[in-house]
Amino acid sequence: MKLLFDFLPILLFFGMFKYAEGKPDWASDTASQWLGFMVEGSVVGPSEAPVLLATVVVIVATLLQVGWLLLRGRKVDTMLWVSLALVVVLGGATIYFHSETFIKWKPTLLYWAMSAGLLIGQLMGKNGIRALMGAQMTLPDPVWLRVNQSWMAFFAFMGALNLWVAYQFSTGVWVNFKLIGGIGLMLVFVVAQSLILSKYMQEDLAPGSDATGGEERKP
Repeated sequence: MKLLFDFLPILLFFGMFKYAEGKPDWASDTASQWLGFMVEGSVVGPSEAPVLLATVVVIVATLLQVGWLLLRGRKVDTMLWVSLALVVVLGGATIYFHSETFIKWKPTLLYWAMSAGLLIGQLMGKNGIRALMGAQMTLPDPVWLRVNQSWMAFFAFMGALNLWVAYQFSTGVWVNFKLIGGIGLMLVFVVAQSLILSKYMQEDLAPGSDATGGEERKP
């Protein structure tokens, strides 16, 4: 359920873009009606309308995400705050300047912010991934360091890959990559890392060892 909640803005962005792309006249009329005051000539063309409407949807969805968590008294993760700031600023720029370039930078800046956050934490002696996953598994300190570094590298790579797709392919292809490619690569990375880490967890739970990696205590 939490996974669906986290990815909801992306899913809605994808859904609105595809719907508007399939109904260009409706998309142009709707975008011109609601966003025309921000556009020269007050008319949004059929080719530009889908991404502008999808951007409005993702801004509203992210605002509602944060609002829902605050109303329920739940903690809003730092990355969600960063995502909200990026989507409002870059999404607003996309609508105001009538250019999808700004919103295309949002995933990259978010990925790089997460990578930088892990790096800064590591330099300060804190392992961000261990803080998130330490309650679910026990690993040796050198392994936790490699896990943290692998996530840093993955986020940095994803940020660069997003820009490459954004500038080398059409907006429609980028939208497909944003949902299918982004989530797909994340799942592949998580599964691959789980397979690599499984041997450490098996060793940790081997007979004669307790859950902390020490010798099992005899009664």
